[in-house]
Amino acid sequence: MSPNSADAGIAGAIARMKSERPIVLNFSSISARPEPTLDEARTELADSIGQIAHMIFSKKYGPLVGTVSKTTAETLLKSAEDNLYRAKGDATLIIQELVDRAFTSPKKKK
Repeated sequence: MSPNSADAGIAGAIARMKSERPIVLNFSSISARPEPTLDEARTELADSIGQIAHMIFSKKYGPLVGTVSKTTAETLLKSAEDNLYRAKGDATLIIQELVDRAFTSPKKKK
């Protein structure tokens, strides 16, 4: 490959890059649907879990395994969300107490 043909190839590639539309990196303006709420996301995830369970286990355990799995998954996700919310509150109280004890000076007894 001669240097002239390499320069022509590079020049052609540069010309093609300049002629093409630039890549759009702002994905927020192209959203197809609005962001789902937490309840909608939980329901959609539970539905997907139920469908997968139905496809995998329906021949062995019967046709209701998908429905049971869906309701079980939705209940587990809801209870996990409640437990995390409660744990966040507990952790906030504990951290606040530790900060109060660490940064306040003890009163001197006379």
